[in-house]
Amino acid sequence: MVALPALPAIVPGHVSHSRRMPRRHRFRYRTYQWLVDVTDLPRRGWLGSFRAADHLGDSQRSLRDNVAHFTAAQGVPLASDDRVLMLANARTFGYVFDPLTVFWCLTAAGDLRCVVLEIHNTYGERHAQFARGTRFSLDKQFYVSPFFTVEGRYDVTLRLDPGQVSVAIDLHQHDRRVFSAAFTGKPRPADRRAVLATVLRTPFVTHQIATLIRMHGVWLWFRRLPVVQRRPHTPPEGVAR
Repeated sequence: MVALPALPAIVPGHVSHSRRMPRRHRFRYRTYQWLVDVTDLPRRGWLGSFRAADHLGDSQRSLRDNVAHFTAAQGVPLASDDRVLMLANARTFGYVFDPLTVFWCLTAAGDLRCVVLEIHNTYGERHAQFARGTRFSLDKQFYVSPFFTVEGRYDVTLRLDPGQVSVAIDLHQHDRRVFSAAFTGKPRPADRRAVLATVLRTPFVTHQIATLIRMHGVWLWFRRLPVVQRRPHTPPEGVAR
């Protein structure tokens, strides 16, 4: 059984990236995400809101229905009383960019049924992959960074408990770990005071994320890191273009 934080939760923490080759490049920034039950989404106006259109599937259906449709396409239908928890960036000040969203699908008894990772790149494309457990490997199937080919594997470790929420991902190519990314934070009940304090401490967080991704990309390009040509992406069943 998964021990859960009080929901909805806001999760202040840090995100870090470490590129190991062919150029070393690292950064670490303060940020925050939200941990929510997709059937009980908080509404905090400009401080944080959620829309089905910002995530996988049909924008006319609920997030819960879209996740269930995707897992069913992978051979794992969700029961009507299963819970779906989401770790994601909220729409703040009218904008959202969410490089990685994690969905935990839990049985009514609190056991983990499966996990869905949804990935967005800065070219407006979406992808999602299905996994079981909290430690797993996935083939790289999606163009994210313009400096990495679409090959290799991701080793993923997830943690979800009252004291910590974290996502750690290592990219391996040609038997080498070439890139690592991680988010680690401590969940807090998302009452108005906690949300306001967190937003004021890290304002315009999703604008910041999108801007920093581009800034670091330009910096790597100036260092003459080879750019990999992007090909049109066809999302898997259950993921809207």
